[in-house]
Amino acid sequence: MDTLRDAIRKAANTKRARLPRVGGLPASDVDDAVRDVLGEALRDLWEHGWLPYDVHEVVRRTEDERALSFAVDAIARDVAEHDVLHPLWRSQLAEIDARVWWDPARPHLDQWAERHIEVRDDAVGVVVAVLRALAGLPSLPVLVPLPGTPMADVDHHNVDPRVLKRVRGLLAKAESTAFPEEAEALSAKAQELVNRHALERVPTESPTTTSRRLWLEKRYFDGKAHVVHVVAEANRSRAVVYDIGFVALVGEELDLEIVALLSTSLLVQATRAMVAAGDGAPRGDESRTLAYRKSFLLSYAHRVGERLKKAAEPPADDRLLPALAARKAEVDSLFTTMFTRTRPKSTPVRSEAGWDAGRAAAERANLDVP
Repeated sequence: MDTLRDAIRKAANTKRARLPRVGGLPASDVDDAVRDVLGEALRDLWEHGWLPYDVHEVVRRTEDERALSFAVDAIARDVAEHDVLHPLWRSQLAEIDARVWWDPARPHLDQWAERHIEVRDDAVGVVVAVLRALAGLPSLPVLVPLPGTPMADVDHHNVDPRVLKRVRGLLAKAESTAFPEEAEALSAKAQELVNRHALERVPTESPTTTSRRLWLEKRYFDGKAHVVHVVAEANRSRAVVYDIGFVALVGEELDLEIVALLSTSLLVQATRAMVAAGDGAPRGDESRTLAYRKSFLLSYAHRVGERLKKAAEPPADDRLLPALAARKAEVDSLFTTMFTRTRPKSTPVRSEAGWDAGRAAAERANLDVP
């Protein structure tokens, strides 16, 4: 079986290598080899900071649905060995639907092949594709304890669900309305609600500073990432962009929840406005070009950042200043601990018309959180 493991690894590491033919081998031997090779790859990623949703997104963006399905099963199979999981792991496993749906008494590979109407050799080809997608990924900061690790006191989710529910409702209305002025009012109301709640908690609660990752679609990634950055900045958080497709956030638990919600809402609004600007325009018109749309999003982010900062300004209350300074120090300390080699990045603006249109759209954007 070691020979089969080596053949699978070689096929994953060398594109010219032939895929191993396994049709005549015992099903359990093939399944054990696949389990061991994929489990080894996943455990290496877990130790280097990756989480289930991160792996899901990498495979989704680089491979087909079959590979994504097998990757999710491999995650479920690996994690099933552990009884102790951090709440973030549990929520991400649920989000990607990583569960043991197959009969553990029978080889998973064959059950997966039957479900997807594949022969065993083709199923092994899918395994090789998954391994290729996972090869060469960078190390990430470790956010939470690994599966099976005894956890000390996990002070998690210091978030008021009533506030989040109101914020989500406001943002949902902002996204659905056809009236820009109404969307703007709803967004501003959401930001004010978030800021008021955050300030009310300052005197009574110690900071629960943490980190999370927000994955974005790769198209117009720089502009989208800039939107997330300005939202984070307005909500007492910090952000660093990873070109593989996500923004890493550091902040207090509730603040990060709001950053994710508000960023998603604003990106929906921005994309709708950006596409609408080119509707009906003839082919080749500037409003349908890549430069226009990139400039649109960058300008949109810049103006939204200005508006959010104004909406999030704390009241002039000297009693809050020490607590706010302590929270900022907590965020800055964790950020510098996790990210020791950050560098600034600039993105050129190549369309004046796109910049003007993006700013106008940001003026109309609803800043409420759903």
